[in-house]
Amino acid sequence: MTDAPASAAPKTRQELLAYLDGLGISHTTKDHAPVFTVAESVSLRDEIPGGHTKNLFVKDKKDQFFLLTVEENASVDLKTVHTIIGAASKVSFGKPEKLMEYLGVIPGSVTAFGAINDVHNNVTFVLDEDLMKEEVINCHPLSNDATTSIGREDLIRFLEATGHTPLVLKVTA
Repeated sequence: MTDAPASAAPKTRQELLAYLDGLGISHTTKDHAPVFTVAESVSLRDEIPGGHTKNLFVKDKKDQFFLLTVEENASVDLKTVHTIIGAASKVSFGKPEKLMEYLGVIPGSVTAFGAINDVHNNVTFVLDEDLMKEEVINCHPLSNDATTSIGREDLIRFLEATGHTPLVLKVTA
């Protein structure tokens, strides 16, 4: 009888920041009260410059998962985005259980930094072209009680270091 490998616990914020440090990626993190929606996070804009993100964790009928990272006020047409991202069908939101299993985060804390927990490459990361015009991108560091600022090229470098080749596509209206 063989023991099934224990599933690794999701990485912590400290482990994420140490990983960025190990890659030589400059970053700053600001602690704040937990925010669950874009509307709740608006008060932080004056304190944290750069592009602020909204993340949509979606799946197609073949259970291919995607994380769409877009500018916080952008809109994504979920009826047509599948044709842009290469999904097999129209997409729907992924279940919270899969969000935790694949990205190690809960709803409200969804972030491109979740790639550090996607060790089996279950998720395709899509960065919106408009967001990537920003010099600095702001994402939650695996929890919604802080915001980590990182250069746009460094975000791509981080994703590649985790084994993901992000797609930079125009997915917003």
